[in-house]
Amino acid sequence: METKNTQVKKEGKKEGKKSRGVSAGVIIVCCFILAVAFFKLILGADTNFKDLDPVNGHPQNMLGTMYKGGFMVPAILTLLLTVIALSVERFIALNKAQGRGNLINFVANVKADLKKNNLSAAEALCAKQQGSVAAIVDAGLKKYKEMETESLPKEAKIEEIKAELEEATALELPSLQQNLPIIATISTLGTLFGLLGTVLGMIRSFGAMGDAGGTDAVALSTGISEALINTASGIATGALAIMSYSYFTGKIDTMTYAIDEMGFALTQTYAETHNS
Repeated sequence: METKNTQVKKEGKKEGKKSRGVSAGVIIVCCFILAVAFFKLILGADTNFKDLDPVNGHPQNMLGTMYKGGFMVPAILTLLLTVIALSVERFIALNKAQGRGNLINFVANVKADLKKNNLSAAEALCAKQQGSVAAIVDAGLKKYKEMETESLPKEAKIEEIKAELEEATALELPSLQQNLPIIATISTLGTLFGLLGTVLGMIRSFGAMGDAGGTDAVALSTGISEALINTASGIATGALAIMSYSYFTGKIDTMTYAIDEMGFALTQTYAETHNS
């Protein structure tokens, strides 16, 4: 027969596995629809081409040149929009996970209350701070108080506190890292898609020249510029994805360091203030 504490832990695990962010699949589908609409309606507008002919007319501006980049353009645009959308989603989610107040001040204040053995004040700080870090610290504080009433060896109690912190961290960490692997993948895919679009564009350009039976410098330069549009947009997408991924992993590392510091403070304080 399961105890009440075991049931509570299992419920907590189920809750911890729930996704707290927006599904990347939904975002990618929406971005693809927007990218195709932008490609057809904005880039492919008649006014961007001579003789108002998007099919056979030469582009008159950058928008028309991008349209001539071919079917790889909406694919790259999909990746670009996905990076932007996921970056906004992660910014909101991680700010919420960090909590309402300054994280460094929160850690310092909780450590100060621990030194005073004022666990109620520390729990009140967690309730005020909210977020994932505060939830993990609060779980550790509750286990800390629980161990004060248990008849276990001191070392076993410290291990119980550590285990509780590790479990709480394991439940929260996946929600912090959600969608970041997608951004990391796009950092590579963006550049590769751009290069693929360029190669296909160059093949089309030289193929058209061969069919014409001569060297047309204007057609060649136009074809090359159209092909290189894919390279430029692909590299820009990859660069944005790398910057986004680095920024958000840095924020997660900051929260992880805060969690580790609080875990050490909890166990160290218990070891110093309790004989058993």
